[in-house]
Amino acid sequence: MTPARGTKPSKVWLVCNAASGSNNDAAVDELVQAFAGAGMTVDRLLRFPDDPAPSPADLDAAGVEMLAVFGGDGTTHSIVMKACGWDKPVLVLPGGTMNLLAKRMHGEVPAPEIVGRLTGSLRTVRPSVIRSRHGIGLTGALAGPGTVWNEVREAMRALNVIDFVASTREAIVQSTAGPKVHCAGIDCGREEGYAAITVVPHEDGLHASGYYAESLADYAGQGIALLNRNFRDGPHDDLGRHPRLRLVCPAGEQMGLLIDGEPFDGAEEEEFELGTCEVDLVTTKEFET
Repeated sequence: MTPARGTKPSKVWLVCNAASGSNNDAAVDELVQAFAGAGMTVDRLLRFPDDPAPSPADLDAAGVEMLAVFGGDGTTHSIVMKACGWDKPVLVLPGGTMNLLAKRMHGEVPAPEIVGRLTGSLRTVRPSVIRSRHGIGLTGALAGPGTVWNEVREAMRALNVIDFVASTREAIVQSTAGPKVHCAGIDCGREEGYAAITVVPHEDGLHASGYYAESLADYAGQGIALLNRNFRDGPHDDLGRHPRLRLVCPAGEQMGLLIDGEPFDGAEEEEFELGTCEVDLVTTKEFET
């Protein structure tokens, strides 16, 4: 995908989330100074979720020329979802734990350095995304009983030792004994299904991977990978790339579901298809699939 170019904005709204990994007041102040140094003014600072995600109408009424998001993938998901259809650029900055979309747009670069790159005209892209009944997925989806590891991650982030121990025990039980998830309608993967299936958008299709647990030792490694949201490091099968996927829980139970790292209410069946982001995202590197 070839990036488009546009005029550098002067008026910026900055959304940040104090619950994200690297989003303290000092980091936000440094970022505001970085915008000023690059010739842009942060006209308003929004503290999400206390301040709601702005709509295109909100942004246009205030004359905003660029919306910047300083948070994790979950925060970015909410902000981009609300901004869909807006005709001006959105800058995604790494302010969370994994920052998968920010890495896709800029590489492994700190937020102030990314802002410092914005010295000339902006380069924007509309990357591939996942579409489902829940909306879009910018970085990926995870389905199956293995999603229970998200509760372990939240307990760790909150530094709650009691909840961490309890949720870890529950995660091991649920992910090894819970109802598995299958890819339906395509000839791929294990007949018995998987503890978790990831779906990641690429330009040529949705890349699916199936994660399993042959033994407690295997799942210990997988659990750590899921806890860190680095799903590719766990033991898995490559299920290929497809324009659309239908995931099914044959046991007839609702499947666990995370989209961009945030929990959603999964059904017995969930369908995903490849789509295109409906807002221009600023990129400071060559677009990668």
